[in-house]
Amino acid sequence: MAIKKILVVDDSSTDAHLLTQLLQKHGFTVTRATNGEEGVQKAKSERPDLILMDIVMPGMNGFQATRAISKDSATSSIPIIVCSSKDQETDKAWGLRQGAKDYIVKPVTEKELMAKIKAL
Repeated sequence: MAIKKILVVDDSSTDAHLLTQLLQKHGFTVTRATNGEEGVQKAKSERPDLILMDIVMPGMNGFQATRAISKDSATSSIPIIVCSSKDQETDKAWGLRQGAKDYIVKPVTEKELMAKIKAL
């Protein structure tokens, strides 16, 4: 599947802006959500080809949003890559168990992010 449209779910405007700039530089169309609830809603309404999901957010966190998206038949085919400052192996394992396809620890590097997207 060719990835063209990416949804960035992150409550940090700085992190979301950096990811957006990096992705647009590589020709992707980027939409943003600032929390888990909005991320789940935009996954359903906008049908992105990929979701980059932060974990630590107010309200519904990224683990909960990832689980909701990956368990819903309407959105379960959308791959999710977690992009979080949480760097413990238990966080990575839990993220993957919630349905994420991969996990990147912030700060995200351009090389690593592009490699993970290409590997999907």
